[in-house]
Amino acid sequence: MYGTKTNTNTYTLIDIRKTFENCEADIRTIARRTGKWTMDYVDNLMHDILKLAENGYIATVSIALKDANDTVKRATKFTINESGNNSDSARPGQNNDWENIVNTHLTVYLAYTTKWHALTEQQKKDFQRNNNFRIGWITTTDDTSFSHLNSGTAQLYANKGYELQKTNFK
Repeated sequence: MYGTKTNTNTYTLIDIRKTFENCEADIRTIARRTGKWTMDYVDNLMHDILKLAENGYIATVSIALKDANDTVKRATKFTINESGNNSDSARPGQNNDWENIVNTHLTVYLAYTTKWHALTEQQKKDFQRNNNFRIGWITTTDDTSFSHLNSGTAQLYANKGYELQKTNFK
């Protein structure tokens, strides 16, 4: 008698890319509304983020609007769930509160998975080089819980069980 094994993760790289299209639309809207990033910069961000996501190396992507004192005024976090069960995505949006405020800047934060942290420093460098990373990512000690802000669950982007849950902070 043979046992059977069911794999519920039936998504492909195409499904990951489709899911991130909505995240990208949100990030582009935030960049345009705040006037803080060019579309070329967003292209570079998304290139690197997609390479990490396609390899299971990224857990969350956060965008924060910070003032001159580096206090976060507003943020959005996209949390990845590789074991979801949704296949339908909400439409991108809920970005109307983002505005071009004088003396502010945008920052992007990535939280990595244990799979990424299990790599050696050389393996991480090789991965970035082999995938033509465009951003010089650095480590930070910033608090990305944004606990001083009110949070609200926003859209769920999904494709064949690969999910991105958007949370807004203001």
